[in-house]
Amino acid sequence: MTMEITDLDEDQAIELAETFSLLADPSRLGIVIACAAQARNVGDIAEHTGLSPSLVSHHLRLLKAARVLRAARQGRHVFYSLADDCIRDVLGVMIGHLFDHAHDDE
Repeated sequence: MTMEITDLDEDQAIELAETFSLLADPSRLGIVIACAAQARNVGDIAEHTGLSPSLVSHHLRLLKAARVLRAARQGRHVFYSLADDCIRDVLGVMIGHLFDHAHDDE
């Protein structure tokens, strides 16, 4: 089901704003980007982002609850990846937007 931007009701707008708020934190955004390339466990994410494993775990709980990331257990480890291609698409569009408009100021 595809929604138009103007079709959001108040509850949906709040949920969307909360999701963007989660991604507004540089640490959480770094975690999401780290998980965009490949599924990673907490240790891999901590090493990739330079954050402590306990802080990564805290952020992962929030991102998973917001359906930005998903978790899959493989043996003793849990691997995190993007919840779906929509998250990748939104990030790609926003990154493209930033780089496209960075040249406008020159």
